Amino acid sequence: MKAKIRWLDEAIFVGETGSGHALVIEGPPEAGGQNRGPRPMELLLLGLGSCSAFDVVHILKKGRHAVADCRVEINAERADTDPKVFTRIHLNFFVSGKGLDEKAVSRAVNLSAEKYCSASIMLGKACTITHDFTIETDGC
Repeated sequence: MKAKIRWLDEAIFVGETGSGHALVIEGPPEAGGQNRGPRPMELLLLGLGSCSAFDVVHILKKGRHAVADCRVEINAERADTDPKVFTRIHLNFFVSGKGLDEKAVSRAVNLSAEKYCSASIMLGKACTITHDFTIETDGC
């Protein structure tokens, strides 16, 4: 896996993935950023959330559960001093689908956290990561 980062101006960079996708990344306003792109640490949270959500959906689908939607709300705390690493991250999954049961969703979330999500397992070596979920039934 490869990636490239190119500095453009002030606190703005363009990142390009090995698969050819580009993304604007920017530092915070106090470092010259002008809010033209996500901050690097925000991208870590997005990577964690999308990796976990992918696993949960994939596990449920593989188990022939009729998952219709999955979203993850992520809350993180960082250290007060440099390096301002994450000290705690909480992922709250909201999953909906026809006939989803609590046991299946719990299993999918736990398998992602403990076995499949590379981002969660890697970040979990540096901070506390917790998970919970809500099964939503509206519209299903």
